[in-house]
Amino acid sequence: MTNDSIPPQKSSFHPAYSVSNIKNFVQITLETENVHYASWAELFLNTASAFDVLDHLVPPKDKVINKDVTWTHLDAIVQQWIYSTISLDLLHTILEPGSTAQAAWDRLKDIFNDNKHSRAVLLEQQFTNTHMDNFPNVSSYCQSLKMIADQLANVGSPVSDTRLVLQLVTHVSEGFKGIATII
Repeated sequence: MTNDSIPPQKSSFHPAYSVSNIKNFVQITLETENVHYASWAELFLNTASAFDVLDHLVPPKDKVINKDVTWTHLDAIVQQWIYSTISLDLLHTILEPGSTAQAAWDRLKDIFNDNKHSRAVLLEQQFTNTHMDNFPNVSSYCQSLKMIADQLANVGSPVSDTRLVLQLVTHVSEGFKGIATII
């Protein structure tokens, strides 16, 4: 008898059950102050896809979902993943008894997408008012500008590389003015 004649066994162990710490996969904590929503969402969706629970966040349009006991259990796991990767203030904002992972996901998306324009204005102001004199070294100054530029991209207002360099050299401290001129 060959192995070809044995029908494949379907495993009842779902991949999502193997995740003991979601923060190993989604290493960003989503906060209202330090907005990295697009990066957080991308990491989260990627992880959900890898562990076969993406349909709990983005239900397929062409497939009816059987919301049986296993689905309900997996949905609770995905909710726990969401709750453990967001700040306490966001948790209190989106927490709703009897909710689903998709509802929590949609509430977070609404929070960050509804405020895009006001966040862009605030971040734009921070970006243009960032000066090297406020930082202990060049590296932290550059990191801060890059972080603000990334946040602007996350709210749909990307900063071009040229503008980033111009901002960087325009606001360097006196000791670096010669290098800024060369750049």
